[in-house]
Amino acid sequence: MELDEYLKFANENPISYLATIDGTQPRVRGLQLWYADKTGLYYSSAANKDICKQLKENPKVEVCFFNPKSKEMQQMRVTGTVQFIDDKEMKKKLLDARPFLKQAGLTPENPGLILFKVSKCTAHFWTFATNNQPKKCVSFA
Repeated sequence: MELDEYLKFANENPISYLATIDGTQPRVRGLQLWYADKTGLYYSSAANKDICKQLKENPKVEVCFFNPKSKEMQQMRVTGTVQFIDDKEMKKKLLDARPFLKQAGLTPENPGLILFKVSKCTAHFWTFATNNQPKKCVSFA
């Protein structure tokens, strides 16, 4: 598969599950992807959330995207490293795309608004049909 197919899958299935490490304990939570492109997977959070502390201590993550309409339980798994982004123009675009964040009082200058991307990605698809086959991975960002 080509990289564009991976990016399309992520953008069409934006509810994803991101795993971090808290000390020695894995933690996973559902997050809505803002967007995916060749530079990485973009997300936002709030500075007071545990996820931010965990990502600062260990920026390595795994993300799982799932197609709920797939009869074969199609998933895309991505490993990568988080990079925090402090770019007011990008945060403005995020707030325009997600008005509920503005309604919560967040602004591009607000230190409580955290923007990050998963980069240095390696991704592969999984389905019941490919369960026992070797992984076919693509790297990007």
